[in-house]
Amino acid sequence: MRLGDNLHRIGNDIVAAYLVVTAEGITVVDAGLPGHWNDLRTELAGIGRSLDDIRGVVLTHGDSDHLGFAERLRREHGVPVFIHAADAARARGGDKPKTPMGPMRLGPTSGFFAYALRKRGWRTEYLSEVVEVADGDVLDLPGSPRVIGLPGHSPGSIAVHVPAARAVFVGDALTTRHVLTGRLGLQPAPFTDEPDLALTSLDRLAGLEASWVLPGHGAPWQGSPAEVAVAVRAARSGA
Repeated sequence: MRLGDNLHRIGNDIVAAYLVVTAEGITVVDAGLPGHWNDLRTELAGIGRSLDDIRGVVLTHGDSDHLGFAERLRREHGVPVFIHAADAARARGGDKPKTPMGPMRLGPTSGFFAYALRKRGWRTEYLSEVVEVADGDVLDLPGSPRVIGLPGHSPGSIAVHVPAARAVFVGDALTTRHVLTGRLGLQPAPFTDEPDLALTSLDRLAGLEASWVLPGHGAPWQGSPAEVAVAVRAARSGA
């Protein structure tokens, strides 16, 4: 799905991953679920590119529904996978804290897990090797993505700011479609390690120049990143 001249999405509003497409190559942000491999190949073919054009995968955090095809790209095509140092162990299959499920509705929750099954979410392939990054790093990848630490959902959650695509990728720092309730709009994401810290971290988005805020779950959101923290706080208060 084309969002802009340099920006494409694969997956859907349940689970999504993104491509930053430039003349120099492609940066993948998050890798969805294992079954998104075919979606990736289809999207690349539609724009006349191939897996060989991918220069790197940047993960917003280390949860399984963002690792998807990352290890396959690394193993079969030599594509490096970048993740914040604080989530590197999680991406390798380390322990993840148990978080409360919170509110849910049968239809959306069933839909989320059914989609995950269709996309082989039960076959998580953890990373064997990663490149660790830190807050403030500008990566030598297409689009020159900049790492912005957003701890809370996980210790190493990050946003990825790509000015060339006028986009900031936020992973699960927020959501625009709650996978367990179906609620739409900017709001806190479920399965968050430290909800209060996650909310505070969103203030770091305020100064970014972007017109797209792109979550791992939910529809792409168009607007100023400066509006995000206020909207998510309001949604939390009204939950």
